[in-house]
Amino acid sequence: MWTRQHKKRNTGALIVPAIAALVLPYFGFHAYHGEYGIYSKHRLQERVAVLEQSLDKVRGQRIKLEKRVALLQDGTIERDMLDEYARRSLSLALPDEVIIMRK
Repeated sequence: MWTRQHKKRNTGALIVPAIAALVLPYFGFHAYHGEYGIYSKHRLQERVAVLEQSLDKVRGQRIKLEKRVALLQDGTIERDMLDEYARRSLSLALPDEVIIMRK
């Protein structure tokens, strides 16, 4: 009868921890720095805050423009608006008027 004798080796017990020690840092790095990682979330939140500020600014400008357009759409133009547009488009001014040029 043949008997096999096996020598106990410690290398088999170290294979799984060695692979885990190599793979876990890879996933940990990408969980923090990856495209959908923790750091990317913070960058996206900062970008959202900046874009919301610019959106508020544009909304304010739009409200101002809508108010000016509403003055012209009622079927009657206010005298001040008509005078302002006419003087601006014709570049006319009276001799006693002070003109302040704005951008």
